[in-house]
Amino acid sequence: MKINIPEVHVPRVVIVGCGFGGLELAKHLAKAPVQVVLIDKNNYHTFQPLLYQVSTSGLEADSIVYPIRKIFKGQKNFHYRWGEVLKINAEQKYLETNIGNCNYDYLVIATGTTTNFFGIEGLEEKSMPMKTVVEALNLRSLILQNFEKALLVTDTKERDALMNFVVVGGGPTGVELTGALCELKRHVLPNDYPELDFRKMRVILVESGDRLLSMMNEANRTKAVEYLKELGAEVWLNIKVIKYDGHEITTASGKPIHAANLIWAAGVKGVMIDGFSADVITPAKRLVVDEINRVKGFENIFAIGDIAYMVTDKYPKGHPQVAPVAIQQGNLLAKNIVNLIQVKVTKPFVYFDKGSMATVGRNKALVEIGKFHFGGFFGWVTWLLVHLMSIVGFRNRVITLFNWIWNYVSYDRNIRLIIRPFHRPEEDKPAA
Repeated sequence: MKINIPEVHVPRVVIVGCGFGGLELAKHLAKAPVQVVLIDKNNYHTFQPLLYQVSTSGLEADSIVYPIRKIFKGQKNFHYRWGEVLKINAEQKYLETNIGNCNYDYLVIATGTTTNFFGIEGLEEKSMPMKTVVEALNLRSLILQNFEKALLVTDTKERDALMNFVVVGGGPTGVELTGALCELKRHVLPNDYPELDFRKMRVILVESGDRLLSMMNEANRTKAVEYLKELGAEVWLNIKVIKYDGHEITTASGKPIHAANLIWAAGVKGVMIDGFSADVITPAKRLVVDEINRVKGFENIFAIGDIAYMVTDKYPKGHPQVAPVAIQQGNLLAKNIVNLIQVKVTKPFVYFDKGSMATVGRNKALVEIGKFHFGGFFGWVTWLLVHLMSIVGFRNRVITLFNWIWNYVSYDRNIRLIIRPFHRPEEDKPAA
């Protein structure tokens, strides 16, 4: 069975995944002499940098997602299909999907990454990842559910575990999530649960290395720790998690942590599609590509964004897995595909690093742009503006801005909703 897509007398470019890279590529192929087919298991694009705000009740989920069909409304050479790619048949140039087969002339893998649990015992079953909007909503529900449970238990140790939050991973996601949890502890949750003693609530950020925000300079890394401690967080460096049973975290140092809430933000791996040989896949599940993002050993298959592994003199371990890389690769690949079709010279990818930033809490953020680095309130405002303008859709920007203003003025977060209670697979769901 084939996917029903109109046949045309131009090359077909099939894009798998509508993350930052796939979205940018499809947009820049709008006027190209090609047919664009985008396949994604979600019918929306997610602005992942703000997932942590969804999980901590700062934003509605629909303010950081946008329908794919609406993004490309009016783009005549574009076709979207809601489905999941199962396998690539490179010899016959078609994809096997759960909705049928799809032929291609040029194939672009832009599937991004998923959480990497590194095989650590209990993590995948008991911890909470936060890579998708569904996972962010699950985390929001779990946070609120555990405080509701804490009101009911009589065992002090169990109550403390329900109120303890451990975030593992000292990158931007871990730092931002830790700061947001501290804000909840200081300004929001005590008003909702006056019966609980929030002096006993602990927010712990655990990092296996010796620093937070390793992509930033030393001054900003130091500020990050200072800001988090000012908010009341505990920062544990050089601590490696080796086991989690849902109640106690075991570390390599032997120092246990009692917590019913472990949020794993310590690693990712590529979302791989069957059909590639082992010699083009790195241990972190990334596809080895050349200077124009063409997968090693193929003439018409490309990979962009987090799943692409391109070695250069400046990036001997591949480019950082961040949105700007994916966006720039998608932009350039659109031009290079047209050049290949027209038998013109292609241009190698060179990443232009515009800087990095992370927010740590109210009026606190860290920003690096070239040789300039700053933090505090000015950094926080810069972070807000950059992220606001990067969100897809005018409506989403307005809603996000309104929520941010309301949260800032009221010291509150109104979206503390358990719409869909979260239950781990092994748990028995309560009777209706």
